[in-house]
Amino acid sequence: METIKNYIDGAYVTPQSNEWLDNFNPSNGEVYSKIANSNSTDVENAYTAAHAAFPSWSNTTINERSKILLRIADLIEQNLDKLAEAESKDNGKPLNLAKAIDIPRASSNFRFFGNAITQFASEAHESVGLNTMNYTLRQPIGVVGCISPWNLPLYLFTWKVAPAIAAGNCVVAKPSEVTPMTAYLLGEILTEAGLPKGVLNIVHGTGPKTGQAIIEHPNIKAISFTGGTATGAHIARTAAPMFKKLSLELGGKNPNLIFADCDYDKMLSVTVKSSFANQGQICLCGSRIYVETSIFEQFKNDFVAKVSVLKIGNPADAETNIGALVSQPHLEKVENYIKIAQEEGGTILCGGKRVKVKGLENGYYLQPTVIEIKDNKCRVNQEEIFGPVVTIMSFKTEDEALAMANDVKYGLSSTIWTNNLNRTMRLSKELQAGIVWVNTWLNRDLRTPFGGIKESGVGREGGFEALKFFTEAKNVCISYSD
Repeated sequence: METIKNYIDGAYVTPQSNEWLDNFNPSNGEVYSKIANSNSTDVENAYTAAHAAFPSWSNTTINERSKILLRIADLIEQNLDKLAEAESKDNGKPLNLAKAIDIPRASSNFRFFGNAITQFASEAHESVGLNTMNYTLRQPIGVVGCISPWNLPLYLFTWKVAPAIAAGNCVVAKPSEVTPMTAYLLGEILTEAGLPKGVLNIVHGTGPKTGQAIIEHPNIKAISFTGGTATGAHIARTAAPMFKKLSLELGGKNPNLIFADCDYDKMLSVTVKSSFANQGQICLCGSRIYVETSIFEQFKNDFVAKVSVLKIGNPADAETNIGALVSQPHLEKVENYIKIAQEEGGTILCGGKRVKVKGLENGYYLQPTVIEIKDNKCRVNQEEIFGPVVTIMSFKTEDEALAMANDVKYGLSSTIWTNNLNRTMRLSKELQAGIVWVNTWLNRDLRTPFGGIKESGVGREGGFEALKFFTEAKNVCISYSD
């Protein structure tokens, strides 16, 4: 059975304790590999390698750093099929999704930041009459920690490590122990691309042990984390008193506001996608759907009809729309929320049941589920489910829709469907979210800031925002004589 080892100082190494975790294939429920169960000693070894590499890497020219990142991007593209197959097997997502989205985006992350670092400029301010010149240096922090989630494994892992190393830092990174395979395979690509030893170190293991060792390490000076809100709060409690820089991209409970004047056919097609892409396991999925009363019944019938014909099946099959959920515990969590919805008076319009896929009877499959609710305060509308479950509810006025959309503790993204420009401008300003999509969904320009407000996180990723996070600003003020 294959073992997923740590990648430290440019080489694959076994965990110091020689302890291993089971890695499950969600499509069939079987253990297919073993994951390094790393501890604080492994993290310390990774830090030592990163610390030793930092003086040289931080002084490497921008052009040289850029070339290496672009080589990594090329190699990810060249290994598309291998990485996509590994991602699908490890995560349960349809293979066609991994090929079309996840792995190409991982390559794009390295390519974007490989180019962006060459355009990342500092500022200068001349004080006329005072004979002073101020200029700002942007310097790498040192050794930083990056912790990524299980839902978009390589996609989000590279989203963090690429800007960190582009800015001249060295990294101790932990992918999710639920989906570690593609981060493990990335080590081969880093070596082939010529990334110097110690610049990026990948340590596998659980959050309470491996992740905790990273966030509490006294000399890891910044933490970039994507994951659940409760874990983010724990990281903040640990790291903030140590004066670490923090970037926390946390949960979402995203509203989808549908008005009668929308482009109905486009809206319907995109809303199915935004509800159930990656089995609903994307922090940006629109899990709360609010529909104007005049078209509510039509939408309900048409939406349920489209959802009901989505094909649930083997992630490797080209025609599969809905693959397996990531794990047995997560499947049980989602099922529990469906039960809660019924107890709270919700009506299951379609789905809600486990599915047995022929030849993969022990896999973690669940029907995409649509629930009609009457109370915006119910738990399924207030708490993040993170699975193939959406709620629908009608509204009469724009003000009512806005109030319900904002009435949650999260504020990551939102979607508006309307052809009314004035309404678009009003709602885009008033919606409590870090991202507002109008007549589209998941349309991402990597130059733009990404992140949420309220309990959806702290800080922004993407574009120059990420490079700013992974650097420290230093002002230099020079006085000169006439």
